[in-house]
Amino acid sequence: MTTDSETVQNDNGVWDTKVQQFHGGQDWRFLDNFVEDFSVTTNALGTPKAALEAAKDALNSCHHYPPADQEPAKTSLAQFIWPDDYSLHVDRLLLGNGASELIDLVTRSAPLGTWKPGPWDVQYKEYERSAETNGRTILQPRDTTPANLTCIVNPCNPTGEYKNIVELKHWIDDNVADGGFVIVDESMQPWLSRDFRADSLTSQHEFIAMLYQTRRVSVYVIHSWTKIWSCTGLRLGSVVCPTLAHCNVLKKLQVPWSVNSPALAFMDAVVKDATYMERTWELTPKWRAEIIERLKPLSDCIAQAMNDEEGLAWKFYGKSFLSWIWIDTKAKSIADQVVAIARAAGVPVRSGTPGYNRPTYVRVAVREPSKVDVLIDALRGFEIEEE
Repeated sequence: MTTDSETVQNDNGVWDTKVQQFHGGQDWRFLDNFVEDFSVTTNALGTPKAALEAAKDALNSCHHYPPADQEPAKTSLAQFIWPDDYSLHVDRLLLGNGASELIDLVTRSAPLGTWKPGPWDVQYKEYERSAETNGRTILQPRDTTPANLTCIVNPCNPTGEYKNIVELKHWIDDNVADGGFVIVDESMQPWLSRDFRADSLTSQHEFIAMLYQTRRVSVYVIHSWTKIWSCTGLRLGSVVCPTLAHCNVLKKLQVPWSVNSPALAFMDAVVKDATYMERTWELTPKWRAEIIERLKPLSDCIAQAMNDEEGLAWKFYGKSFLSWIWIDTKAKSIADQVVAIARAAGVPVRSGTPGYNRPTYVRVAVREPSKVDVLIDALRGFEIEEE
């Protein structure tokens, strides 16, 4: 949770950080000159148009309850995840009101005891928030003690680190106690390439079954689909459970109709938009590399102005396929000024201070070049300030 001592910058009081976990993505509502939101990791292509129209059409039936079985959206998503054998696995799939609902459901159903995050320096905080809320003992990432509930965000948001499927399976073997639960968050994994499924834990049916049969380790794979399809306001998530029995436990805990009709209609349509995914895989790494190349000269100028050409050069982190860049500006004063300048120009970026407690870092989303122009032009007005 964000502590009282941490500075929550520019959230305009939206988050009650004494009882809520801080997330980004709120600044745009308060900017009269808003251009683009660089603070969230959504797809730079924007919301797929056909799926958005399907969601709008679904409003015409809002006087009816959504389908309690989440169909046909659930089967459509299963076909997207497992094109060749979806019928064998669809019963282990459950949709939720964003990944956050499903994170909480799995955490509540897991055996009591310890919780441990992935090995990263820092990762998406919703898992830790849920663990704390449910009274679990929090272990540190480098603790070698296997935990009753272990959560790894892979690829890691915000650091951009990624374990391939071989590395991931080894990590699960070593870090989960017998009889324990592990949640693997693969929300950003579909960005990998058109071959993402082969490197996803959703393809590892024998491994997951064997872990449960031999060690009673339960593996859940969670996705927030609101990033890849840029629909964070709709709230769409899913979880693949280790067995049908595990899925039924979550259904029993889940409140009825947690996924509304427009969201279900959107899901049913968006998984069929192959062109959108192809453009995502083509353009995201290209645009990401271009942003880094445009930010490097600014970093060099700052380092030179402070007579420290090497030590204060910014470091850019994250895999090349990802929809954001995690940047160490090397000084809190520099990071704070980047956040302030970007917000003033209507292109907010994510500060590393609130939630992540990384005051020298900022996170910048990948966006199309004309929007990046606005950000770069604004940052050229950077003024050197002493610590």
